[in-house]
Amino acid sequence: MAGRGKHRRPRTNPLTRGFIAAGTGGAALTLPLLGATHASAAEPQIAPAAAQSVPQAAQPAKPLTYTVVKGDSLARIADKYDVSGGWKQLYKDNRAAVGDDPKLIHPGLKLTVKTTKTDAAKKTATKSSAPAKPAAKPAGGVAQATQASAKTYANNLDGWIREALDIMAQKGIPGSYDGIYRNIMRESSGNPLAINNWDSNAAKGTPSKGLLQTIDPTFQAYHVDGTSWDPYDPVANITAACNYAADRYGSIDNVNGPY
Repeated sequence: MAGRGKHRRPRTNPLTRGFIAAGTGGAALTLPLLGATHASAAEPQIAPAAAQSVPQAAQPAKPLTYTVVKGDSLARIADKYDVSGGWKQLYKDNRAAVGDDPKLIHPGLKLTVKTTKTDAAKKTATKSSAPAKPAAKPAGGVAQATQASAKTYANNLDGWIREALDIMAQKGIPGSYDGIYRNIMRESSGNPLAINNWDSNAAKGTPSKGLLQTIDPTFQAYHVDGTSWDPYDPVANITAACNYAADRYGSIDNVNGPY
């Protein structure tokens, strides 16, 4: 939300109601098969070699060199190659090359990417390098409600937008995937830890933060009930920014530049 800073003033009528969150978790536990053997003095029995199992070693991460292109962010690269630990681990592995600011990567920069994918150069059939677009947008631009309790969300830009859209649908906050994605890429390039320390808002002590670059007073005024109060939280940042955009512009879909 760079620009003239007009939107940085708190609003008095944020759209706040209930919230549904969904999480995933689980672990698979493999137990060795315990077989009893029986032996007698006259006829000893020996377990066949085929019955013996050898534990499989975990496949180590395979490092590769990735060249940054225009529009890339550490979050998108980490998602593309399924980096264990996400963009934070990617940044840790390349901090000497990237520098102190993880959002400042430039085309041509060489990154070391550790991946366990069998084919690191391609995404699987269920993923793509760019988030998929929603099948349809309901009339009026209002996000369509879904059963959040029956859904899971990926911990990446695509998952954050989809979770935010479901929450927005519950609150009646308008917006579409395209509108959110377009503004995120302009404001932060998909980096949830992006911060603007140089514009007029920063000079006043309220720098713009997160995916959609909200300042703290705006985030707090338009915070959506039930989401995190951390302005760097991706879903909380998206929903608060869309709540603000709905109040000021009618919808995030109507925002095509600094707001």
